[in-house]
Amino acid sequence: MDRYEIGIIGLGTMGRNFLLNLADSGFRVCGFDVDAKCREALERESGTRHVGTMSSLDELISSLEAPRKILILVPQEHVDLVVEDCLTLAAEGDCIIDGGNSNFKDTERRSELIHSRGLRFLGVGISGGEEGARNGASIMAGGGSAEYETVRKYFESVAASSDGEPCAAHVGSGSAGHFVKMVHNGIEYGLMQIIAEAYDLLRKRCVLRPEQIADVFEDWNKGRLKSFLFEITVGILRSKDDLTGKPMVDVISDRAGQKGTGRWASQAAMDLGIAVPNIDVAVTQRGISALSELRGDVDLIKSDSRESIASDIPGVIANLEEAVYCASSVVYLQGFHLMAAASKARNYNIDLNSVAAVWRAGCIIRSAILAEIASVLSKRVDAGVLLSDPEISSRIASTLPGLESTVVAAAKSGVPAPGLSAAFNYLLSMSSNSLPTNLIQAQRDRFGSHTFKRVDREGDFHKTDWE
Repeated sequence: MDRYEIGIIGLGTMGRNFLLNLADSGFRVCGFDVDAKCREALERESGTRHVGTMSSLDELISSLEAPRKILILVPQEHVDLVVEDCLTLAAEGDCIIDGGNSNFKDTERRSELIHSRGLRFLGVGISGGEEGARNGASIMAGGGSAEYETVRKYFESVAASSDGEPCAAHVGSGSAGHFVKMVHNGIEYGLMQIIAEAYDLLRKRCVLRPEQIADVFEDWNKGRLKSFLFEITVGILRSKDDLTGKPMVDVISDRAGQKGTGRWASQAAMDLGIAVPNIDVAVTQRGISALSELRGDVDLIKSDSRESIASDIPGVIANLEEAVYCASSVVYLQGFHLMAAASKARNYNIDLNSVAAVWRAGCIIRSAILAEIASVLSKRVDAGVLLSDPEISSRIASTLPGLESTVVAAAKSGVPAPGLSAAFNYLLSMSSNSLPTNLIQAQRDRFGSHTFKRVDREGDFHKTDWE
């Protein structure tokens, strides 16, 4: 019987392409899926590669060299069932790897269970979708560093590369891999929302057609806004519907879906007391988009009371480019602040330099802005609130006027721009020495005796005679 180096459970699009990528790198890989059609697809596509398609989980695990390395790539709702099945068949010292989009809290629970059975475990975040799985992904591994070393060569071989270095790394202990991947997806939510708002403003304020907006975005993508998301958006806006000949974007419903990772990032930030308003807003807007019937019945903003077509289209585009750069920078900074706080609170020991390096290629949020932040990170000891860094704050300050002008113009035009507005108000709040939350503290003490701090002396105080 052939012995394989690593086995993959889950041969859907992601698992099958990841397996073929490993095989192309010269590794002996086998796979299993409960769906016979997925197994048949692997058999068709594997060609002459050293690939084994197994008809059962028992056969897959029996075919692996000891200690076994078992990579699970199934939807997150099925991971627990697969782990339980693996535990009945695997032996002490084998390593189970969850490479799906799992909630980091589930990863912690599974880690405890698997380690209690004498097995090893890694929670690994993988970004890049189908294309990344096949041609080079961004890989964020969490768990024990010794456990990672046993699979390092596999991940580095199938990862994307930047400047000759693989975009795969052990980013921290415990559930750090899935936490970092969750934050990646939260940043992704925020960036997509800002790009969508830029598109909306160009469509409604400047009355540009999709192909004209594609030209604007293509020009932006040659400079400081260069990114994977802008690259694919240009192609999307130029795409035509085969059935009607209309721009493809015009025949797609505006009800946006979500799988939960953005919401998890927002919830995790709230638990840690970290402000990530752009991720919050992006999640909220997807929720509002689902209320299409209700939105059709609400008619509060009258179009005749708003500014319509912009008179200075080149000026609008120039301000909007600054706004998108400024707001996108803020999204990244919020994400890095969240990871820094989680690393401290959860003892992850996350190396943010490694995270930035892993995100240079292969992942969805790779961009020129991220490269700028990575450059700053490499020079800092404290990677928490990067907004205070002189280099970053200078770039933010230079583009803040464009963001302010765009937010004001959007409001006057009746075009919703909550992502751009959230970034602007975040910067206003972070720049303020005095916020009105002192009044909130007074209110809390008045109705609930929650106490407050004073500006002129130490301690907690409660006022008994407010009236």
